[in-house]
Amino acid sequence: MSQHPLARLRGYDPNAIARYYSKRPCVAIWRTLTVIWFFAGFLIGWQWDEWLNRAEQNKFKRAAQLREILTHLGPTYIKVGQALSTRPDLIRKDFLDELVKLQDQLPPFDSAMAFRIIETELDRSVEELYSQISPQPVAAASLGQVYRARLHTGEEVAVKVQRPNLLPTLTLDLYLIRWAATWMAPWLPLNLGHDLTLIVDEFGIKLFEEIDYLNEGRNAEKFATNFRDDPEVKVPAIYWRYSSQRVLTLEWIHGIKLTDTEQIQKAGLETEALIRIGVTTGLQQLLEHGFFHADPHPGNLFGLPPQCPVDGEKQPSKWVSGGRMAYIDFGMMDQLEQTTKETLVDAVVHLINKDYEDLAADFVKLGFLTRETDIRPIVPALEAVLGEAIGKNVRDFNFKTITDRFSELMYDYPFRVPAKFALIIRSLVTQEGLALSMNPNFKIVEVAYPYVARRLLTGETPQLRRRLIDVLFKNGKFQWQRLENLIAIARSDNSFDILPTAQMGLQYLLSDEGKFLRRQLVLALTEDDRLHTEEVQRLWNLIKDDIKPAQLFNAALGALAELSTEGAAAILPSVGSLTAFSDRK
Repeated sequence: MSQHPLARLRGYDPNAIARYYSKRPCVAIWRTLTVIWFFAGFLIGWQWDEWLNRAEQNKFKRAAQLREILTHLGPTYIKVGQALSTRPDLIRKDFLDELVKLQDQLPPFDSAMAFRIIETELDRSVEELYSQISPQPVAAASLGQVYRARLHTGEEVAVKVQRPNLLPTLTLDLYLIRWAATWMAPWLPLNLGHDLTLIVDEFGIKLFEEIDYLNEGRNAEKFATNFRDDPEVKVPAIYWRYSSQRVLTLEWIHGIKLTDTEQIQKAGLETEALIRIGVTTGLQQLLEHGFFHADPHPGNLFGLPPQCPVDGEKQPSKWVSGGRMAYIDFGMMDQLEQTTKETLVDAVVHLINKDYEDLAADFVKLGFLTRETDIRPIVPALEAVLGEAIGKNVRDFNFKTITDRFSELMYDYPFRVPAKFALIIRSLVTQEGLALSMNPNFKIVEVAYPYVARRLLTGETPQLRRRLIDVLFKNGKFQWQRLENLIAIARSDNSFDILPTAQMGLQYLLSDEGKFLRRQLVLALTEDDRLHTEEVQRLWNLIKDDIKPAQLFNAALGALAELSTEGAAAILPSVGSLTAFSDRK
């Protein structure tokens, strides 16, 4: 098989791609006319139905027509359809049911061709590689198709084979989309059009990474390492001896698609548990690991039965109740810097606390606003839009509302979407859309807010502990209500254990790092010349059912054991002054 001239590229290079196709205008013009022809026919047919009052009668026909168009136009347009298929709040059900088929019900290519690719890539015959392999693919996706096989050593595996002639199709579509983005930019609001080509380039970079299966294997192993201590997350093992740039052999996952609610219930899986795992792991990827799955559509996520062995153990020491989630397809991933993760936590905290001035500053740090932007007129606009979107109850929050309202701000203020955040937004709305398809009444904050509260209260890092202080203090005053809210919300998460948190909090309070907080707590307890026993009593009422006095005493001893003699002595004046004050009262 002859190699395409652009195959020499080590990664996505828009300039090299442009040079190649600018010398082949006929190819580009023909592809442009083809795309216009298909979509024009669809739009004319749709409008014709409206004129003849046949829209309801032909709605399923039009939905199938759209799916067929996207399938015919190839991988780039299939990716667009996959993203839309996860948004039941954006797409009508008749279209949604058809677009869902783009996730793993695409037309396969010839198996004889697939087996030739395997043999060419791995330099061995199929018979030498596998003791058995399915004659036809078990799933076909936008970039490749999957066969079920068994190694000669007995392991059951999935063999992923890339589609032939993929590179010419992808590069031509990316070239034309980038050209269209450049042409459209002057007609769009300055702040939106400014970064349009950068967003296309980010998409191109990720597509090139996705068609390198060795890169996907490395991503899978990195993702598995990040979740190695989480028994609720499963990542398939990679068989490197049977993998190359265009062939990937990995562990077979016996799972159920998350959209197959009937089978999920039959298998004893709990829908709410799977939603919680999906949202929590998504937040962990963004806010803890900084390495996130940018394409979490239903074809890439599976539910595993609760009694499934953990990490391949035949008789596991730990069973998982409610179910587990398996991630597959690690071609489209991205990495966040530490400062970006910290600023995202800041933004969540400031949004929850309705500190819109600090939130505007976060947007500057994240690149949504330039450093030269005067944020003063933007602050009241943020308050008006986000305050209304969140509503009186933070649990009414959802990403769909926020993205809709935020898009209005982009027309009036110099907001722009950094290229990297296009993937983050896509990941978030995709996960929310998937959860909505499983539970139409799902509210992402019901899972996300307890997670953030738990992260702040446990404060594993100095950065998180500083953010907890930011939450608990406003204008130098301790906010008792915020602490009560955080504890109440964190306790709504079944995985939250107040006792280790109390011990960690006490250790921090008694450490050198906690000097400021100790001093502020003493002031808060004695503020306005009175001892704030009512607030302390309310906090105790919140946690007393979870903590027995003996347990609390042991936790305190454990925290004190972590301190040096000098550290313990350093806090005695503060404790002594508080005791003396209490005696005077």
